Amino acid sequence: MLWSLIGILIVIWVIAFLAKATAGGLIHLLLIVAVIMLAYRLITGRNIT
Repeated sequence: MLWSLIGILIVIWVIAFLAKATAGGLIHLLLIVAVIMLAYRLITGRNIT
């Protein structure tokens, strides 16, 4: 579940980045959320599903 959410957030970010979206702050916020979730997953080492 967590990996799916991270993947979705990154895909949305890439699509918006390539489309030159004007909502730059929101796009980068999505990327930051995905990175934080990934870091949390790697640091805790728990299997969150």
